[in-house]
Amino acid sequence: MSILVDHEIRHAVAEGKLILDPYDPALVQPNSYDVRLSDRFSWHDGGEQVIDPYDSESVLEGLVHVVDDSVVIKPGQFILGATLERICLPRDIVGQLTGKSSLARLGVMVHVTAGFIDAGFSHPPAQITLEIVNVGNRPVRLHAGMAIAQMVFTRTAECHIAYNEKPGAKYNGQPAAAHSRYYLNSQAS
Repeated sequence: MSILVDHEIRHAVAEGKLILDPYDPALVQPNSYDVRLSDRFSWHDGGEQVIDPYDSESVLEGLVHVVDDSVVIKPGQFILGATLERICLPRDIVGQLTGKSSLARLGVMVHVTAGFIDAGFSHPPAQITLEIVNVGNRPVRLHAGMAIAQMVFTRTAECHIAYNEKPGAKYNGQPAAAHSRYYLNSQAS
């Protein structure tokens, strides 16, 4: 296993093995690719109803979807965003999303826990949903098109069953700022 470096990222994209659409060669870093923020955001409008991850109605209730050139995130606020880039990984490359240091210094975290992208995500190419939270003390404005995170690619052994081939691959081909689909899992008995 090894992390892809700049020329390996460029080569994998040129071969069509790694899809980043739209692709901008200027966003290739020494060991990553800077992904940009889409103009699509969603969040829950608050309220008192408990969200039960096994109950689709409670997950979807109060969900707000916004398309805008920018969004202001207040301290303690949590929203879903998405990468501008649609991504497709081959069977032997996994992705790891990591925040930009400059934004972290403002209190913005771009993936609360879900920064790992399995080999074979996604056919067709799909945007990566970002779990954005402001842990700082001041509101922060995020702009569509800005570099929001870095995607690190690691070459692995080729998997037997790629993400897009798994039964129940619930985020394959996901739309921008996709809400939780945990309710599609079987509830433990």
